[in-house]
Amino acid sequence: MNMSLSQQHKPLPLAGIRVIEFVHMVMGPTCGLVLADLGAEVIKVEPTPAGDNTRRLMGSGAGYWTTYNRNKKSFAVDLKTAEGIAAVKKLIATADVVTENFRPGTMDKLGLGHADVKAIKPDIIYSSMKGFLPGPYEHRTALDEVVQMMTGLAYMTGPVGQPLRAGASVNDVMGGMFSAISILAALLQRTQSAQGQFVQTGLFENSAFLVAQHMMQNVVTGEPAAPMPSRVSAWAIYDVFHCAGEEQIFLGVVSDSQWKSFCEVFGFDAFGSDPQLAGNNQRVAARKVILPQVRECLARMSKVQVMALCEKAGLPFSPIQRPQDMFDDKHLNESGGMAQVTLPDGQSVKVPMLPFEMDGQRFGTRLNVPVLGSHSDELLAELGYTAADIGALHDAGIIKSEA
Repeated sequence: MNMSLSQQHKPLPLAGIRVIEFVHMVMGPTCGLVLADLGAEVIKVEPTPAGDNTRRLMGSGAGYWTTYNRNKKSFAVDLKTAEGIAAVKKLIATADVVTENFRPGTMDKLGLGHADVKAIKPDIIYSSMKGFLPGPYEHRTALDEVVQMMTGLAYMTGPVGQPLRAGASVNDVMGGMFSAISILAALLQRTQSAQGQFVQTGLFENSAFLVAQHMMQNVVTGEPAAPMPSRVSAWAIYDVFHCAGEEQIFLGVVSDSQWKSFCEVFGFDAFGSDPQLAGNNQRVAARKVILPQVRECLARMSKVQVMALCEKAGLPFSPIQRPQDMFDDKHLNESGGMAQVTLPDGQSVKVPMLPFEMDGQRFGTRLNVPVLGSHSDELLAELGYTAADIGALHDAGIIKSEA
């Protein structure tokens, strides 16, 4: 994607906004990532001596740290010491936003709850991301998988009797996004009122929002929504099909005009001219007639042939791909949708950017994923600490810098 020089050098939307985050895992870091990519200075407060435990996750959590922590600074400090808390409070006094996603009560025990922070900076926007908004469940500990089970999202994803969580951290990521939205709204209101706000996001409520369409389907139809693998499709063709060579493709035909195009390019002249198949609901009722013939036709063709015909007809389609295939995706790479990030071990990798542009501008990498305490010394100096003060804090193990 080509951008004009003026677009490349435009001030970022959130330039000048300072965010202090006390977060871990995915939900909190996602919120900070959105704000950081848009230009906010996001400072991640990490405990010494080991830093955020998310750095060391393995298995399905091995990608969390590198995905959600670019464009951030790391301030490594011992929050169990008076000197460490004092330094953090000085940092908060310079901030516009504080975010946290630890268990209820954790920040209060540190003396960094909303009331404490508001006393330091009266116009602060304080974002608290929790498992549940205030109510009967607020004391519970939640995970993405927990709330997917609680709200029916896992029920809708797996076959009957086999609830299955979605294949990505959908609630954690969307929860962070909703938190960022609420922060942006609060910052806008602050320009009008000069007042700060306490904003909250709930993982459970996020998942309930996701399944609202299935709840309303129940209201409209009078029938409970069936899990995705056994659902009654809203369209006659909306499936994964096998092509020659054991390859697969998803194909949807979701309008009358698309049905006509589909029949034309794939040679289903009899279907296309049949008045009994002219309407969508008529075609849905005839799925048992239509689908076997479509499957037989596509099974004789290569995936490349099917994709070319779908492209020609303007049909929605996709090859069945794996996450690792995205590194080489033509559109992501040629459209400028991949950010380049250098990891602490020196490895240079690509990762998808935020999925939007503003006046032709995409938001990439300004700061690589931070090493522990990458900006501790710099931030302390900015707060008025002398070199001797910073050295003493290092010697006492109260701060750490691996920069």
